Amino acid sequence: MAKKKRRIIEEKEEEYEFVPAEFDEREFILKDIYGTKVLFVITALAIVVGIIGSLLCRSIADNGWIIATAVSFLVVLLMKKLLMLMGFRVDLLDMKTMLVNYFLYLMLALGVCIIFVNAPFA
Repeated sequence: MAKKKRRIIEEKEEEYEFVPAEFDEREFILKDIYGTKVLFVITALAIVVGIIGSLLCRSIADNGWIIATAVSFLVVLLMKKLLMLMGFRVDLLDMKTMLVNYFLYLMLALGVCIIFVNAPFA
């Protein structure tokens, strides 16, 4: 019997070598510690704004929640300037980290406000 001709020609595979990018461990750790410090400050600020919001909700009967919400969003808009006034360099943090900090601030301020408006504390 005759051999069948191979129509597929085997080509040599390209040589590929994975070269990882340079990683500065010290910079990574310092950036992470710095982000944690900013998170602690934002947490304290959210608790204070939540308590102020609950006082506003109790003192102004009908539209207190609108003013409390406006105050908390105003603080979010001024967050970078407030952090700069406190001595933090916000430019070292990337945008994703700051967006997460804003979201956590709003949720914590809302939670504290709701807790202090309801029965055990009111």
